[in-house]
Amino acid sequence: MQSYLDFEKPVADLEGKIAELKSLAATDQAVSIDEEVNRLSSRADEALIDIYKRLTPWQKTQVARHPQRPHFSDYIKGLFSEWSPLAGDRKFAEDSAIQAGLARFNGQPVAILGQEKGNSTETRLKHNFGMARPEGYRKAVRIMEMADRFNIPVISLVDTSGAYPGIGAEERGQAEAIARSTEKSLELGVPNLAIIIGEGGSGGAIAIATASRVLMLEHAVYSVISPEGGATILWRDAAKAQDAANNMKITAADLLAFHVIDGIITEPTGGAHRHPEAIMDSTRGAIASFLDDFADKSRLEVREHRREKFIAIGTNLP
Repeated sequence: MQSYLDFEKPVADLEGKIAELKSLAATDQAVSIDEEVNRLSSRADEALIDIYKRLTPWQKTQVARHPQRPHFSDYIKGLFSEWSPLAGDRKFAEDSAIQAGLARFNGQPVAILGQEKGNSTETRLKHNFGMARPEGYRKAVRIMEMADRFNIPVISLVDTSGAYPGIGAEERGQAEAIARSTEKSLELGVPNLAIIIGEGGSGGAIAIATASRVLMLEHAVYSVISPEGGATILWRDAAKAQDAANNMKITAADLLAFHVIDGIITEPTGGAHRHPEAIMDSTRGAIASFLDDFADKSRLEVREHRREKFIAIGTNLP
């Protein structure tokens, strides 16, 4: 069943009427509904296009958090083969928020990292809503070191509201683990690609998103802090999250203009959650292009390219 966001109410109303007509026709074959259904469908499509042409940053944040939006596990199933997940950081424990392992993309070996939020109560609790503990980032470092040793490109699929802020996580060195993961991302001799598929929140995202190329889905968001967190700090009122989002420059278009990211993967009208197959095709093309572009670069060239890219952030601003 389609889940609608608050600002999608005009579309929800029209599609609800279509569902009612189809239900009526199912019980009374004499009723002809084709003409009315086509008219309402056309109006619903037009309303959806109009709404998604002028989304505010806060509305994009809601789309990025949509419960039916494809998650890490969906991309693994849709884009990769021979997925072999690896567990544990070899120091403390396994963290299920960050998933990591090896797979093949169009036959080529790749290492994959990413946050999994879960899509049911059970899986959300298992994956801690995509908020990783220190052992998750230490696992990411372990996988990146392995990929670097065997010259395997690294692909990160980022979707987290931030690292887990619990007492235990802080006691076990959350900040240090994030810093180590960010450092390892920067020093890799193999190319790494980061794709923000939903939320890119704070250091929890940066730890695996510091890459040779950083892409965002059109309706994803990427920020140093969540809108709620920003509102709490600035106004001491989380209810002002909408105001914070509208002023924080967290959308893909804003971040591309500031050279924080390198490209945008266009989403179909209505968002990735409405057309998951289409977004898989677009993401597949982006990954293939990245691997082709870096195929002939030496380890030194890969490091130098990444270094120059991040040094250039903040220069030549619009």
